[in-house]
Amino acid sequence: MRPTDFLAFLSGQELMIVGVLVLVLFGGAKIPQLMRGLGRGMGEFKAGLQEGKEAMDKSLEG
Repeated sequence: MRPTDFLAFLSGQELMIVGVLVLVLFGGAKIPQLMRGLGRGMGEFKAGLQEGKEAMDKSLEG
């Protein structure tokens, strides 16, 4: 399952409500900072998964 698969279950109206809530809770100035942090976190997570896969492949090879 891809991380974006959950978006298939949300309609346009629900996404708009979520967007408004994020805007109200964090303010317009904080949103770019939050998205940047989210992107970095996802990148680090993917890198960690790749490292784990490489380590497992290496240990299985012998």
